[in-house]
Amino acid sequence: MSKISVLFICMGNICRSPTAQGVFARLVEDAQLSHLIQIDSAGTHAYHVGNPPDERAAQAAARRGIDLSPQRARRVEAADFERFDYVLAMDRSNLEDLLTECPEPHQEKLRLFLDFAGQSSQQDVPDPYYGGPQGFERVLDLVEEAAQGLLRDIRSRL
Repeated sequence: MSKISVLFICMGNICRSPTAQGVFARLVEDAQLSHLIQIDSAGTHAYHVGNPPDERAAQAAARRGIDLSPQRARRVEAADFERFDYVLAMDRSNLEDLLTECPEPHQEKLRLFLDFAGQSSQQDVPDPYYGGPQGFERVLDLVEEAAQGLLRDIRSRL
């Protein structure tokens, strides 16, 4: 069986998408499905390529037992649209950017990550970069909820 692959996308790949990658990787590991699911993250912009996740994001995640330190920011590339089964944007702005880059045959893979958050009416994971520590905690809350829904969706495909 081939792996199902998931790519989380935000603008700079240092706050929201690495948080989603870390949270989802932990969830997949706890479910003993790491051998079936590949997880990565990227940004729509190249502002921070090669940098580790934002220290505030890493600290907030660490308080919940999630290690973001191995990750490094990268920009989404054309091959990602073919390689990944799920390309999940953290907000509508990044989804619009992805739609302009993604070839037509792969656009059905593009979705908002919070589409998997169940009954939540919120569509966007807010960017915590210019805010205080509470913003990073809010991101984690939203990401944890959506990650559960995403795992349910993937399990239905396995």
